[in-house]
Amino acid sequence: MAGLGMLARKIFGSANDRRVKSYRPRVAQINSLEDEVKALSDDALRARTAEFREQLANGAKLEDLLVPAFATVREAAVRVLGQRHYDVQLIGGMVLNDGAIAEMKTGEGKTLVATLACYLNALPGKGVHVVTVNDYLAKRDSEMMGRIYGFLGLTTGVIVHNMNDDQRRAAYNCDITYATNNELGFDYLRDNMKYERPQMVQRPHAYAIVDEVDSILVDEARTPLIISGPLEDRSDLYTTIDTFIPSIVEGDFELDEKQRTVIFTEEGTEKLEGMLTEAGLLKGASLYDIENVSIVHHVNQALRAHKLFQRDKDYIVKDGEVVIIDEFTGRMMPGRRYSEGLHQALEAKERVKIQPENQTFASITFQNYFRMYEKLAGMTGTAATEADEFMDIYGLEVLEIPTNMPIARADDDDEVYRSVQEKYDAIVETIRDAKTRGQPVLVGTTSIEKSETLAALLKRQGFRQHDFDVLFDGDDGSKNEMVFQVLNARYHEQEAYIIAQAGVPGAVTIATNMAGRGTDIQLGGNAEMRIERELGDMPAGPERQAAEAKIHEDIARLKQKAIDAGGLFVIGTERHESRRIDNQLRGRSGRQGDPGQSRFYLSLQDDLMRIFGSDRMEGMLQKLGLKEGEAIVHPWINKALEKAQQKVEARNFDIRKNLLKYDDVMNDQRKVIFEQRIELMTEESVDDTVKDMRHDVIEGLVAKHIPENAYAEQWDTEGLHAAVLESLNIDLPVQDWAREEGIADEEMRERIIKAADDIYADKEERFTPPLLRHIEKAILLQTLDQLWREHLAALDSLRSVIGFRGYAQRDPLQEYRTEAFALFEALLSSLRQAVTAQLMRVELAEQPPEPEPVDESIMHASHINPLTGEDEMALAEQAALAGAASHFSATPGKGADVFGQVGRNEPCPCGSGKKFKHCHGALV
Repeated sequence: MAGLGMLARKIFGSANDRRVKSYRPRVAQINSLEDEVKALSDDALRARTAEFREQLANGAKLEDLLVPAFATVREAAVRVLGQRHYDVQLIGGMVLNDGAIAEMKTGEGKTLVATLACYLNALPGKGVHVVTVNDYLAKRDSEMMGRIYGFLGLTTGVIVHNMNDDQRRAAYNCDITYATNNELGFDYLRDNMKYERPQMVQRPHAYAIVDEVDSILVDEARTPLIISGPLEDRSDLYTTIDTFIPSIVEGDFELDEKQRTVIFTEEGTEKLEGMLTEAGLLKGASLYDIENVSIVHHVNQALRAHKLFQRDKDYIVKDGEVVIIDEFTGRMMPGRRYSEGLHQALEAKERVKIQPENQTFASITFQNYFRMYEKLAGMTGTAATEADEFMDIYGLEVLEIPTNMPIARADDDDEVYRSVQEKYDAIVETIRDAKTRGQPVLVGTTSIEKSETLAALLKRQGFRQHDFDVLFDGDDGSKNEMVFQVLNARYHEQEAYIIAQAGVPGAVTIATNMAGRGTDIQLGGNAEMRIERELGDMPAGPERQAAEAKIHEDIARLKQKAIDAGGLFVIGTERHESRRIDNQLRGRSGRQGDPGQSRFYLSLQDDLMRIFGSDRMEGMLQKLGLKEGEAIVHPWINKALEKAQQKVEARNFDIRKNLLKYDDVMNDQRKVIFEQRIELMTEESVDDTVKDMRHDVIEGLVAKHIPENAYAEQWDTEGLHAAVLESLNIDLPVQDWAREEGIADEEMRERIIKAADDIYADKEERFTPPLLRHIEKAILLQTLDQLWREHLAALDSLRSVIGFRGYAQRDPLQEYRTEAFALFEALLSSLRQAVTAQLMRVELAEQPPEPEPVDESIMHASHINPLTGEDEMALAEQAALAGAASHFSATPGKGADVFGQVGRNEPCPCGSGKKFKHCHGALV
């Protein structure tokens, strides 16, 4: 059957080929309009935008306008940027317009492709969001592509750090808005913590194009965006528990590296109970008594911190803080903290200051945020391996777009060595050989530790690490030096510039996985960045033009030299758990038909080989009797590794899918609460809502204390009297009413309702209706927010223990749904009671109460982009506190966020006395 399938694909093409082919007729139509559009004046070309909008207003559909709109954008790009969309880029634009994922190789111009779908989908005026993986790319792309949109009469906005709400609102009101996934998500959460509708910054979610879609919708899908604030300080407890763990030795715990779990054995539990009893922390005889739930949680986290998490692999200690290292990229994630007390356990382990735990104010996952868009599309160089996940979770189809030029990169089979040392020796020798021939080399590592191990090896072999403020000057002489550069979490500020120059002949760049993603590695170097660096101070004129021409000539010469040497040589130091990450690394070489080469070096001691690899593979290699320094190279090895990776990918997909099922439960409730908040903020008056709540509370009180069809002597009138006094602040003669002959529960209810309504009417007369309406809305929103926060904490606690229901042969997910629904109903009941009780007690003060939003100074927004390793929100707070510029890397004007628009030759506003271009506006 497999043979028949292969035969059918050869004759008819794959499903992907057929889909791509279906776009070709429209490409031909766009090409046929090229001469006609080229003949238009600038004003006539710009006027087409108004014509398209008029056609939409008259009933035309976007699909009807696709061909002329794409032809318009292509011509505008030629006039403004000097770049013409290739035919394959037109196909990519159509895929994006269809709400699918365009997989396009590195260097195929995805940024330019997005302009086609952006322009077309911006015509209805609902707003288009272009989502990037970091602020540098958002700003760079909005400035460059914004020139095309501006030429065609559309507005472009960008959301970056340190922007206030007015600036954000203005950016969201633009036709096309560039922003990071973090900024979009946090703005959504903050909007739903506002108390007036005009304070919100976002518009409804119409259309989004997600750049590096695999990073945002797959890698980051497991961690929610969280806005939180600190709780009470419990650092003493963490420190005390941490002192017990060094006494826990092998045999006291069971470690499973594959599942990333560690648990106490029976012996370990007994030992721990003794230590906790001695410290006075244990209540009762057993660690697992109900009173010790919190202690159990903390000792388990301390055990994880010591036995599962390794310094300089999972985290580093920098400036007295524990900073997480991202598992995908090996880059630091400042501001990101592990939840549920794990980060505090790590801080106790490393003897640094323990920061207090946080209470969640609002949270959402990217899975649920991006599913809010009416139409969603994405683009990346690597999505095919995750196609099932994109379709299953987001309903997004993945289409592979052919490259403009055939790929000329040679992907060698993996070389497998017995030990890590032998593998590194082979890598160093390969680097030396490539360096001698003038071939640029990019070495991909999976962690900071491994990149620095390799750097140390190179230094011992006579190589010298480049200073980061010194880059390649373009003369051949410097290339003969045995120098290299390291790009990892410790130096991520320079990533765009370093990675852009990694294609210079003889350059050796060691990068933790995909650091610098979003910046092309061009053979010979990047002309724009060199011009900015070398000629930044030179005024425009003939002299500058000549200097620029010289740089272009130099880069063309260096490019030819790099091509002659074989193009960019990508070396992988080990396989990643995901094939996609390996493909990203490979894809850095061979852009736009350039030659290139890639090879992975492995050892039997690598994590993937050791934990997930086939035992048969190890046995096979041992039988072959490899000599020291020898490697096995065979396609079968690649296939066996690929199968191991597929197993891990499938497991990770199942984890993400399972997490989403649980998050969907919270998401349904979140939507109800957030929609309710917007409705309440939008309404002029909430008095009907307040009245319904008051009546519901009364009905509930009567139903509780006067059972249906019960005799009067069975009524709990004393309890009803007390409940009415507590909930409504009214002292009613309930017992006297109950003694009246023939009275029924319905009449009791009506009397209590009338009494409450009369008192409230009197309150309204004293307060005046406008003031009471204001108070009602303020109390209702504040109470809703407080209860929602408590509800989030309750759901977190429920989620952490619900798995144990599986031991009772019950489905944990179904149990979670049932319990979460009961908690939500309790939230709504508490809301009615709390709002009613407060409003019945409120008295007129000199100033009406204003809704008190959460103090933003204590709020902490946390989420990380695995491909950048940065928590942009935390970095923004640090920059604001320091009064320094934002962290934009390798771009002029990096102080613009803090200081606004400052001329490059003007004094820097920070007061240093230097020119802005030499201070906060300098290139990194």
